Amino acid sequence: MQRIPSCTILGAIIAGGASSRFGSDKALALLDGQPLIAHALAALRPFTPEVVICGRAWGDLPPLPDRPLPGLGPLGGIAAALHHAQAAGYADVLTIGCDMPRVPPALIADLIARAPAYCSNAPILGCWPADATDTLAARLDGHVAGTKSAALSIRRFADAIGATAVPAPAPLFNVNTPGDLPT
Repeated sequence: MQRIPSCTILGAIIAGGASSRFGSDKALALLDGQPLIAHALAALRPFTPEVVICGRAWGDLPPLPDRPLPGLGPLGGIAAALHHAQAAGYADVLTIGCDMPRVPPALIADLIARAPAYCSNAPILGCWPADATDTLAARLDGHVAGTKSAALSIRRFADAIGATAVPAPAPLFNVNTPGDLPT
């Protein structure tokens, strides 16, 4: 397995969703006294020298607007992160959803070691090559123009760039509704 030095990886929290199933700002919902987004940040920090947030602003993290425009789901955030990474000289982007607390560090390390790779249980969790920027941009531009109906699928993007699907060793804790949070 090829090991990617962490200094070449940009971390990106994908947080541009509307939280419609949650009913309020999911990223700021508390778990163990911390907002969910802080858990995502803590998961990325050991693996990356820089973390950005895609689709919103939060704390002192550099915010990136979704590309090419808002409303394209997680791939709009991934596209923004890839574009930023390529411009900043990063080789890869490690992405995580803002609603994914308690991701095992070993899974993240495995994704990095097998990059390009994504978690088959939660495709928003992945390590993507920055040089896939143009591939993803073309898919999203095709969707916006109405010529590619499946362009918003992370799995289809992953297939297009030859990314490896890596299963999580156990079910991942993902928060979609307030009922998913322990009381």
